[in-house]
Amino acid sequence: MKFIDLHEDIAYSSMYKDVIHGNEQSSVDMLKKFPDSIIFSVVFPHVNMRSGEEFGKSIPNVTLAYQQFNYYRMIAEKFGINIMDSAKAENGLNFLISMEGTDILNTPEDVLLFKDMGLRNMGLTWNYDTKFASSCYSRKDYGLTGYGEQLVEICNSSGIIIDLAHAGKKTILETCEVTEKPVLDSHTNFRELKNHPRNIDEESIKAIVETDGVMGITGIRDSLITPDFDGIMKSINYLGDNFGWRHVSLGTDFLGIPVPPDNFQDITGVEKLHDELGSHADDVLYNNAFRVIEKNL
Repeated sequence: MKFIDLHEDIAYSSMYKDVIHGNEQSSVDMLKKFPDSIIFSVVFPHVNMRSGEEFGKSIPNVTLAYQQFNYYRMIAEKFGINIMDSAKAENGLNFLISMEGTDILNTPEDVLLFKDMGLRNMGLTWNYDTKFASSCYSRKDYGLTGYGEQLVEICNSSGIIIDLAHAGKKTILETCEVTEKPVLDSHTNFRELKNHPRNIDEESIKAIVETDGVMGITGIRDSLITPDFDGIMKSINYLGDNFGWRHVSLGTDFLGIPVPPDNFQDITGVEKLHDELGSHADDVLYNNAFRVIEKNL
């Protein structure tokens, strides 16, 4: 079987664990068991200065971004991985490079520099304010700025997907109003099931649906109604049954979460997910997300 995972922190996690041959959450060896899969491989250009559960203490670092882009190129060449630059998945494992947050961009046009380096999915925010958009942890949800609107327009016209993970509600609603292409929220869950800052409400879901976008159900334990495989299935069924199954996808956040959900400890759990999803399996695990890739890239 093949699948699409909309969010894995491979490059950042390579600084402190074995993401090639390891058996924690995800690794190249584990992913290669699923030929033709597509992994949104994240560039997270931050030096972590977080204290406890507080956010806003990570420092953006351009050099770290360059190193992570280069890391993906290096391991792709060494281990026979395709870096996607168009809506064409090759035989074998495919990486689609994503960047989490706009913190290292000075102007909207800067995103084109990173496109030349392989960027194909752009997250507007992480967990704090930028000059482009407010995040779900912003003290004042000011939404999408003028610079943010320009960034969305450039991404739409340049083959870069817009990712609303971590975005504040106003950012989500305003981005969905101005985008001309389907957007995604790469890793999220839902306020109706669990009241958590990272989860999105029904108005936000409807806005993403209206762009014909998708939402990746994530393994962040605190955001799930129960921190286990059943909690993931409840999020999937809630979205599919209430808003349409063409908008459901998977974004594990593996290698970016401290502890995975119970009974979904690593990426090989997609096989169990495939079995549980029945007739919806191919759409949820591949077709829906690939539709968004095709319409953008």
